[in-house]
Amino acid sequence: MGKFLTSYKSEIIRSMQFLGSKKNSIFLGQSVRVPGNLIFGSLSKVPNKKKVELPVFEDTQMGMSIGLSLNGYLPITCYPRFDFFILSLNQTINHLDKLKIISSKEFNPFVIIRVLVGSKKPIDAGLQHTQNYTRELKSMAKYLKVVELKDKKTIFKEYKKCYQKKISTLFVEYSSKY
Repeated sequence: MGKFLTSYKSEIIRSMQFLGSKKNSIFLGQSVRVPGNLIFGSLSKVPNKKKVELPVFEDTQMGMSIGLSLNGYLPITCYPRFDFFILSLNQTINHLDKLKIISSKEFNPFVIIRVLVGSKKPIDAGLQHTQNYTRELKSMAKYLKVVELKDKKTIFKEYKKCYQKKISTLFVEYSSKY
């Protein structure tokens, strides 16, 4: 009998199912409840009651995610394109990344962030949909962990480790691998 072969997408789905099984998890973003991008399909095994569909307001989305975390939820906040995630950097870098320090450890939000680097094949969607800002984010963040998911073999392990350690993490996924 042949070995079961996993794909990049199946490992993302497996990871989201794992996180979705947690009592306090909640998924936020565009196309988390309705089709529109790859995020939707990656949440196929997450119950709809755990999904909050949002309009395009990235900064507010991150602020909501931080607030939910401070109120006992585990937000998995999803951004379909790295290019538009940039709009959340005020909340991400000035608040999520530093809140534990600036609050003298009174607040320690735990947020999981998913961003996708858009594919250039079979059709190049252009510069505003396909950029990868991993290096820049790593240079800006002091405490936020940034993990690139280049290898399908590490996807589930990285998401599980993040959950176990409760460290806010930005996961960079590659839509070309879906």
